[in-house]
Amino acid sequence: MAYQYHQARQLLRATILLLCALPAIAQNRPEKPPAQYRSENLFYVTDSPEGLESFRKNVRQISTVCPQVFFMSKEGVLSGAVDPRLLEIAKANKVKVMPLIVNRGFNSGLLHAVVSSPIARKRAIDMMLIYAQQYGLDGWQFDMEGLNLEDRDNFTSFFRQTADSLHQYKLQLSAALVHTVENTGGTTAYLDFLFENWRAGYSFKELAEAGDFISIMSYDQHTRRTTPGPVAGVDWVERIVSYLLAEGVPAGKLSLGIPSYSDYWFTDYTDEKGAFSNARQIGYAEVQFLLGKYGAKPVWNAKAGCNYAVWDNDGVFEYVFIEDARSLQPKLDIMEKYKLRGISVWVLGREDPAFWDTLGKMTKRNVQ
Repeated sequence: MAYQYHQARQLLRATILLLCALPAIAQNRPEKPPAQYRSENLFYVTDSPEGLESFRKNVRQISTVCPQVFFMSKEGVLSGAVDPRLLEIAKANKVKVMPLIVNRGFNSGLLHAVVSSPIARKRAIDMMLIYAQQYGLDGWQFDMEGLNLEDRDNFTSFFRQTADSLHQYKLQLSAALVHTVENTGGTTAYLDFLFENWRAGYSFKELAEAGDFISIMSYDQHTRRTTPGPVAGVDWVERIVSYLLAEGVPAGKLSLGIPSYSDYWFTDYTDEKGAFSNARQIGYAEVQFLLGKYGAKPVWNAKAGCNYAVWDNDGVFEYVFIEDARSLQPKLDIMEKYKLRGISVWVLGREDPAFWDTLGKMTKRNVQ
């Protein structure tokens, strides 16, 4: 009996010790990494050495590449060519190739001439099919900007006509569309200008229904036309997504635009304009060059979800709003929160090198 009692006490003591040790064991156990979001990672690329090199180096994280190499005339004539090296890399890594079709200079008169002419529209579609066969393309993306409000119906009709034709040959069609947060002229003359000449020409729901997906250009929140500010503040980006979903664009057809570039504001001068305030897009390497040159320290803006810096250049302040790996994360959180199709990143070759680490941790490329 005494022996059995002793055994019971030993067992109880061991159990108590084990229970006490469990929190420490759990604490020391390595945490399981969060699940990666399956995202269609679309990247734009220009005909440049840095763009091609970035594509080659990071192709394993890319689902679709959209080279900006084809332009459309007012007669609907397409001209351009795809770098054979890009095609070879894409084919070897199962990356879709969908070139952009651009109205050169985003000329609104040129775009009006095409969408309002049945002959020009048919000519453009016929050439899309010829080039697609020549290069073995997977489809096309319209990047037709400067679309006036009066051309809304004709543009939608042209896009639907193109989608119907391409789908017969198992080719995809998408559109890169300028951002909007409301279906009104806004609160200022500047916003009214944007609405009538850049935003209101797109029927977002109808374009999403006709095509395979849309890439919303949720960047250029501030530009050379505005005061200094974020390229794509996360609060503003989320407003865009919420608006489009409320308008009836399916989440599975909405690709979130993400900038890889930063914006730099400075004073400028030309003989034609005289002195004026200006801005331009710059890559991450130039951001680091400017910060070092002027001894500027980046400051995190929590509302916008990005770093910015200000410095004194001979008594005049200059500004840079920075897109980097840290600013990428909250944008990817928005994609996951709303279960969007994926991302559309402008542009390869300008990104923070750590961009790819953040993208790899948070997403797994999905080939649609």
